[in-house]
Amino acid sequence: MNSTIDIVWLQDDLRVADNPLLRFTSRPDHLLCLYVLNSQWLAPAIDGEPTPRIGPARLRFLWQSLMELRGELLQLGSDLLVHIGDPAEVVVQLAISYNAREVRVGRHQGFEESQHIQKVAQALPSTSTLNIIESGRLLDCSSLPFELDALPKSFSAFRRCVEKNCSIPRASAAPITLPGWPEAPRGFPPLKAVCAQTAHWQPDERQSVVYVGGENAANERLQHYIWRQNGPAKYKKTRNGLLGADFSTRFSAWLARGCLSARQVRDAVNAWEQVHGSDDSSQWITFELLWREYFHLAACLEGAKLFGLQQLPAPCQAFNAWREGRTGVPFIDAAMLELRHTGWISNRARQNVASFLVKDLNVDWRLGAWWFEHCLIDYDVASNWGNWRYIAGVGRDPRQDRYFNVLKQASYYDPKGLYVAYWLPALDSLPYGVERHQPWRSAPAQFAKPYVMPDKWQRWLIARTELEEADE
Repeated sequence: MNSTIDIVWLQDDLRVADNPLLRFTSRPDHLLCLYVLNSQWLAPAIDGEPTPRIGPARLRFLWQSLMELRGELLQLGSDLLVHIGDPAEVVVQLAISYNAREVRVGRHQGFEESQHIQKVAQALPSTSTLNIIESGRLLDCSSLPFELDALPKSFSAFRRCVEKNCSIPRASAAPITLPGWPEAPRGFPPLKAVCAQTAHWQPDERQSVVYVGGENAANERLQHYIWRQNGPAKYKKTRNGLLGADFSTRFSAWLARGCLSARQVRDAVNAWEQVHGSDDSSQWITFELLWREYFHLAACLEGAKLFGLQQLPAPCQAFNAWREGRTGVPFIDAAMLELRHTGWISNRARQNVASFLVKDLNVDWRLGAWWFEHCLIDYDVASNWGNWRYIAGVGRDPRQDRYFNVLKQASYYDPKGLYVAYWLPALDSLPYGVERHQPWRSAPAQFAKPYVMPDKWQRWLIARTELEEADE
């Protein structure tokens, strides 16, 4: 009797706990766990622009996550194989070579990833079955109180509907053992063989959290924030912070790569609430998870429309100044430098830099989304492109008045100018407060360089700020 082989095709589900891809109704004799790094991620997305789609921060974190996952799989009796290439071609080739009984893959919200899954479905031999499994979200599509094409137009309506009609299942435990490895290659190339530049990249020592990929690091962060820092008690008050390790949950990088599931986070918050009680602050963490849920469902529904229907334009002068952190607006430049050197910025900073690019500099929002895709360690296709569309006032719940006045935002969220001086040390010589956020006013000779913001940008920001203050 021939032995059966199943292939688990992993994407953004790099964990063993609460992973339905590793639970079997009919257990195979052998299991081949596979991850395919899309070679297109290593190539530029814009003609004449050398920047690859995946930057060093995310690629480094991904590789750490894969190394950690391999260790976990080995302990359960399995292993991991990593390829670089076209995901659909690699999966089909392996399924044919090993006469796989089944290919198991998580349903993905990304259009490109969904296209690869469909290509596999069309190319698999008749002896192999493709099993697409819900994974990583709070709620499976089958448990939603509406069909996907009837997804509410706004997040608020979605949240009310879900909170009234749905119960979030608990996360499942990791399997005790897994089927053994077949007679097949295993392991993966070192990071330097994938991208020499990434292998030597190190995050800036000024970063507040050292992000390490993998399930163990994800669980450590979960325990640290929920229990040791008592995070749910203060999250709503601190979530708009800019400096420090624990003003935010910082779960996003592990959620994005699937080292941690949304249900695991919700379970941890529930456990904390059973001890300390539930309030607006602890509930706000679940509120943020529901935002993630909404963006994922919207991305599944919108497909290619999520990215806009036209080709990405070439970067312009204003965009280059923005991404290089030399607009001349310290609040923007500090955030963009932090992003470049660490791969992460706070949610408050993300909203401000996005609004500034789109509304003040009048740059195509898709360039900003593309740059975030390159830089962010916690890049999530649905959340990233969905948030950019939201700020730009296009797509679902379109509104053109989502504008962040960065000078007012800076004064409110960084009143002493500690954040901007942290990333722009030259500002440390200025007094606390507005002088650090508008150095062209207080010390124009000293800060003529490196701040190169054209006078028209300065006049526009100052005039708009003064007008808004006069209306209050």
